[in-house]
Amino acid sequence: MNPDIKNRCEIISKNFKEISADRKVLLEKLAENIQGKLNLNKEINLVYVCTHNSRRSHLGQVWAKVAADFYGFNINTFSAGTEATAFNLNAINALFSAGFEVEKKDESNNPIYEVTFGESKSSICFSKTIDSDSLPKENFVAVMTCGDADENCPFIAGCDLRIGTTYFDPKAYDNTVLQNEKYTERSNQIAMECLYAFSLIKP
Repeated sequence: MNPDIKNRCEIISKNFKEISADRKVLLEKLAENIQGKLNLNKEINLVYVCTHNSRRSHLGQVWAKVAADFYGFNINTFSAGTEATAFNLNAINALFSAGFEVEKKDESNNPIYEVTFGESKSSICFSKTIDSDSLPKENFVAVMTCGDADENCPFIAGCDLRIGTTYFDPKAYDNTVLQNEKYTERSNQIAMECLYAFSLIKP
C-alpha cells in the first residue's frame, strides 16, 4: 500500500471514538454481513449508491477497497447511482491529496478513472446507474451514501443487505473557500467508517 495512504489509515483507525453510537450500529451490521460471507468463503461485493454517482459513492468504493486491504481482506467494491453523470473533479482531488494516483483513461463526458493506492492495488471508477452490466446482480451489499438515493431506490434487485450510511454532500461547498476542506472532511469520514467496519472482521 502507498505509504501516505497507509499512514492516513493508521491515524484514522486510532480515532474510531469520533464515530457516533448510531453510526456504529449500522457499520456493525455491515461488518456482520461481510463476516458471514467470509466464514462461508463467499465472494464479498459492496456497491456504494448515491443519486448521481459522482462524489460520495465513489469515495465509498475507493475507501472500502483500501480499508479491506489495510486489514488484510480482498473484496470487490463498486459504485452506482440513480443517474449517471461523471466522477466529480473535486472528489478526485480529495483522493489525490490523500495520496492516491488517479489516471484518466479516456476523454469522454463520463471518463473512466483508475484510482491506485499501491502496486497492483486499484479501483476503476466511472459513473453508472444501478442496473449497469458492470455491477454484480446478486450476492452484494448496497450501501446507500445519500438520503435522496435511499428514498428513490425503494428496491435494489439482488442485494442481500441494504444499509443507509448517508453522508452530507460536499457539493454544497463547490466554488467556495471551504470547498477543498469539506471534500477532504467527507473523504476522511468515509475512510474512517470503512476502516471501522473492517476492523471488526476476523480472518
